[in-house]
Amino acid sequence: MSVYGAPATGCKPRNEDAIDLGSGGVYQFYHTPWDAIREALPAVAAAGYDAIQVPPAQRSKRTWADPEPRGYQPIDHLDFDSAFGTESEYQQMVETAHEQGLAVIADAVVNHMAEGVDFAQFPHFGWGDFRHGGPIRDDTDEWELKHRDLEGLPDLRQESEHVREVLEAYVEKYARLGVDGIRWDAVKHVPAWFFRDHANPWASERGLFTLGEVLHGSVDTCEEYLETGMTVMDYPLYFTMHEEVFHRDGDFRALDGAGLVDRHPGRTVTFVSNHDSSPPEYEALAHAFILTYEGYPRVYSGRFDPEDDTIARLLSIRRTLAVGPAHTRHVDRNTYVFEREGNLLVGLNRARERRSVTVETSWAATQLSERSDTGEDVTTDADGTVELSIPPTEWICYAPPSRS
Repeated sequence: MSVYGAPATGCKPRNEDAIDLGSGGVYQFYHTPWDAIREALPAVAAAGYDAIQVPPAQRSKRTWADPEPRGYQPIDHLDFDSAFGTESEYQQMVETAHEQGLAVIADAVVNHMAEGVDFAQFPHFGWGDFRHGGPIRDDTDEWELKHRDLEGLPDLRQESEHVREVLEAYVEKYARLGVDGIRWDAVKHVPAWFFRDHANPWASERGLFTLGEVLHGSVDTCEEYLETGMTVMDYPLYFTMHEEVFHRDGDFRALDGAGLVDRHPGRTVTFVSNHDSSPPEYEALAHAFILTYEGYPRVYSGRFDPEDDTIARLLSIRRTLAVGPAHTRHVDRNTYVFEREGNLLVGLNRARERRSVTVETSWAATQLSERSDTGEDVTTDADGTVELSIPPTEWICYAPPSRS
């Protein structure tokens, strides 16, 4: 967010490298077999998404008979026959996604191997390829996070040339199967130098986009990994939305400077929930925010089907109207109004009763059409001001009739 009428705080320089997947968003699949993903792809594309994110392809410890999560405890990074399907089925899924105009972002695990497995069972790694530092005891200690075992998962030594050779072959295999990008798992548990000097360059050399899961509430920590060359998930924004904004006791003013999106909108993936992180009370309202604001949004399959009408309508608004820097036009505890410079005016109401606010806009004496089917058309005054009436725990999206 920003001071009234000014570009969002820290708004990126226009020459900063930006996500180039399209103007919609990412649909995240989780614990879904490759054939089931393949069958869902026409609906995903029809809804207006640009990309899908899919679970790790390598052979892992847990099967459908085991508790979640599956796919995140590797046994063999170079064997892509897994609980989700065969390597051939994976490639068919990727090819079908491309036929539907969808990019594929593959989850990749480079921090650890499966817990409770004899080291001799790992085809490519032995005792000396692990740190053996024991479990993380203090999750506020940055050194421990990077050098001890995450929840009993043996921590790989990225300092080892052999370990790096295997992990580069893992990236190469993904590239050969045609994926478009890689989402690094458990990034905060891996030293930043590994991504800067090795993993991100491996991906870049093969034409792959990279995204990091930096599960941390600190903007500075997330920026440390962003500076290695990857795009990052905006966890600082997620925690603020979940804990301080999108619930009955929330406050929109807490969004001010809350995440990476205002500093690096072209390098930030925003989200409301995922397999590790639950949604806030006002889940739909939070999606209305991320799907119309800056950043590149991701929607989780565990919460919304591809055919969800609300998300599809917001994606349509995003693709056709949500461009340009965000300018805050009004913010108080219960209401937030921002304009995507000359293209779209969005109003959010967190209260349980209708709220009216008068705001400045870029349009003088102009009729604005309501695009989300939650309000009536309005006309701005000669000075560009307009009164908006926002339904309880809902949103409105306005644009000039000439915008389509």
